[in-house]
Amino acid sequence: MKPKSRTVAFNKPYGVLPCFTDAKGRPTLAEFVKIPGVYAAGRLDADSEGLMVLTSDGSLAHHITDPRHKLPKVYLVQVERIPSEEALAQLRQGILLNGKRTRPAEVHLLPAAPELPDRPVPIRFRKSVPTTWLEITLREGLNRQVRRMTAAVGHPALRLIRIAIGPIGLGGLQPGHWRELTKREIEEIYRNSQDGDSDQRSDS
Repeated sequence: MKPKSRTVAFNKPYGVLPCFTDAKGRPTLAEFVKIPGVYAAGRLDADSEGLMVLTSDGSLAHHITDPRHKLPKVYLVQVERIPSEEALAQLRQGILLNGKRTRPAEVHLLPAAPELPDRPVPIRFRKSVPTTWLEITLREGLNRQVRRMTAAVGHPALRLIRIAIGPIGLGGLQPGHWRELTKREIEEIYRNSQDGDSDQRSDS
């Protein structure tokens, strides 16, 4: 009898690699998630925080990471200085990265800093350089895409947290904690996707 697949939402802390093993002994998912057979559906770099979906269901993992489905992924990003309307418009229209333009993004300038858990390693602070927070929604996953996009318009990212993958939100899940997804939530992931073009992009 085929074992029941398991899928969890995990809030990855800062400094944790998005994998279960590391030859250099750096912190990995294995320190937090003790479920055999699950693996990450997509990446989230060590210096980024927030939502990951871990699953033993290969079809679901492929659906989440395949760019053809345009599953929206939402990020909160703290950037240096306050972006102009022109810079925000560039992000919304798409940025040229390595000769290829990114898909249009939804970008909102937040009126105030969001309430978030403290990061174990504080962001660098410069008295002469103000910071602000953006909410960015992507429907693709190029390597380090959000950081590369904001840097390209002159606003380097200082802190980056993914707060949603499709209909699955981080909610009150604390860093280092996970929860099992319900059957209904998994069905919603499939319903939340859009059929799109078949360009091949790596998830980040």
